[in-house]
Amino acid sequence: MTTPDTAPRVLVLVREGCHLCADALAVAQRVCAETGAGWASQDIDADPDLRARFTDHVPVTFVDGRQLSLWFLDEAALRAALTAATAG
Repeated sequence: MTTPDTAPRVLVLVREGCHLCADALAVAQRVCAETGAGWASQDIDADPDLRARFTDHVPVTFVDGRQLSLWFLDEAALRAALTAATAG
């Protein structure tokens, strides 16, 4: 996933029991494994601020701190975002 001195490029906010979250995590894991990008997930229920902000709006995916998707993570969009961020 990541080394101690680097932050993950992809962050997926999830909650337990969310089938869309499981789908988004599978996409993030697959694309990041293929591209070498670090990724992480965080359960919004473990953080009161995240829970208040996102409530039922999960999964939410961020790439390099910018929101990429809400509810559905498109594999092509994630690849494009990782490529654009690397090229930019």
